[in-house]
Amino acid sequence: MNATAADYRWLGDHCPDLVEAYCATLVHAVSPEEAIGRLRARADGRVQGIGALVEAAARAWKESGGDRHFLGLCAVDGWTLMVEPNGYLGSLDEAAVPLSRGTELVAHFRNVNAVDHFSRYVDGELRLHFEPLFPHERDGADPDGAVALMREVGFDLRDDSADVEATTEAAFALAERLTGVRLTAGLLDGAEFLTGSVPVF
Repeated sequence: MNATAADYRWLGDHCPDLVEAYCATLVHAVSPEEAIGRLRARADGRVQGIGALVEAAARAWKESGGDRHFLGLCAVDGWTLMVEPNGYLGSLDEAAVPLSRGTELVAHFRNVNAVDHFSRYVDGELRLHFEPLFPHERDGADPDGAVALMREVGFDLRDDSADVEATTEAAFALAERLTGVRLTAGLLDGAEFLTGSVPVF
């Protein structure tokens, strides 16, 4: 099934604390343990379900004083999903380049101020980058390669568009179109996340 923003409307009701500020990263053919190693992260343990991950992230933030990125990773359909409640590491070049070496990565991020980014890397190269609120402004080595998919999932690419509805949901849908990984409430609730942390750069 071809995902659109409408397929991710459940996020606001099911994961309101997560979608207000998050980073979601998908890395192909790299295990959670290998991803931890590529990031030179400290593995901290495991938690079950997205609710427990959000709570663990809040505790880690208080304990570190905001000096470490908190990560939760799980394997999904040949990819590793890295979820960062109130985080942004996956959106940074310093993390995305080593994570995507020899493979591909898709990451999207949003903070509480609605600053957002969507990125796709292939073998360490940034192929596509844009802000979901401003999808007509794109860069990277292949900025127009996903234009058709962007329109199909619900992004309005007109430069004078005032349509900013469902941009977060559209980002999740575009990530699914690019990776084939569909995130559902059941998947996130049932996932066992390997947790870890990395010092803030």
